[in-house]
Amino acid sequence: MTDTVDARPPRAEPTRRRAAIEFVLDNLVWFILIVVAALFSATIPNFLQIGIFLNILEQSTFVGIIAVGLSLTLIAGHMDLSIESVMALAAMVVALTFGTGGAGGGLALEPAWLSFPVSLAMALAVGIFIGLVNGVLVVRFAINAFIVTLATYIAVRGMVVALSGGRSVYGLPDAMRVMAVERFLGIPLLAWALILTYLVFALILTKTPFGRHLFLIGGNATAAFRAGIKVGGVVLVTFILSGALAGFAGWLLASRTAGATANLGIGMLFQAFAAVVIGGVSLKGGYGRLSGVFAGVLLLSSIQTGINVMGMPPHYTQMIQGGLVLAAVLLDTFKTTIRKKYL
Repeated sequence: MTDTVDARPPRAEPTRRRAAIEFVLDNLVWFILIVVAALFSATIPNFLQIGIFLNILEQSTFVGIIAVGLSLTLIAGHMDLSIESVMALAAMVVALTFGTGGAGGGLALEPAWLSFPVSLAMALAVGIFIGLVNGVLVVRFAINAFIVTLATYIAVRGMVVALSGGRSVYGLPDAMRVMAVERFLGIPLLAWALILTYLVFALILTKTPFGRHLFLIGGNATAAFRAGIKVGGVVLVTFILSGALAGFAGWLLASRTAGATANLGIGMLFQAFAAVVIGGVSLKGGYGRLSGVFAGVLLLSSIQTGINVMGMPPHYTQMIQGGLVLAAVLLDTFKTTIRKKYL
């Protein structure tokens, strides 16, 4: 008797079903964003105007950029709670150096345009240094990242108050305010900064060995180490990048506000965390898409804009954001269950 081999190709339906389920799970936040936009457009006249959309993009810049850094650390299986304070410190250092009013030192460079790259370098240096400190404490001394960055969050916010003496700083040079006032192709430069940041880091996560290693480490650090990945080095770079992004966001925020205050950026950490969780980054590490985080940032900013336009009290925004975070955590558990069962 001869054995027979079934030469028929495997059925495509299960593969297509898995792809469809994966697509829905990965892009669920975009569907929610579309529904919210539709609801606001039905209740608010002319809500879907280009001007309002550009305003939402511009308002999303600072939270959106620090959310990228938070996403990187979460994907690696860690946490960075210091980003809000680092952003504020970078903005304050820049404002104290170049501001002409309040506690500002009024440094004037010649030619004047030099204040643009010099101030950016200063803000990035602040972020990189604190990110390096966080990374060293986590990697070399094996201290839990939550504890390390919580301590940094508190200490750095205290540094912001100490440096300014509680006073406001204002009067930044016009050359430093280019990002806040200029447009390119009709789109504010702040919005371009947000979009390009997401594009660059999305490419890093999906197209580079560093990005692949980041996901592997977050999924199983022990297995990644056994596979020859330098886990400590990758985690250290992740914290440095998170700090640098916070410094960049602080520089942009100083440009937008033309200065800095001791309470600058308070509450943005929780907004960034909400956007990251809503965007589908797993709190357990090893999974996340920056496209989802970008949608989460736009969703929160759209809700805030819609509530402001409707003239509702601002505390409604906090209530909705809190509900969305809780729903996102429950959704993360639900998606994990679905993936285990059907994928």
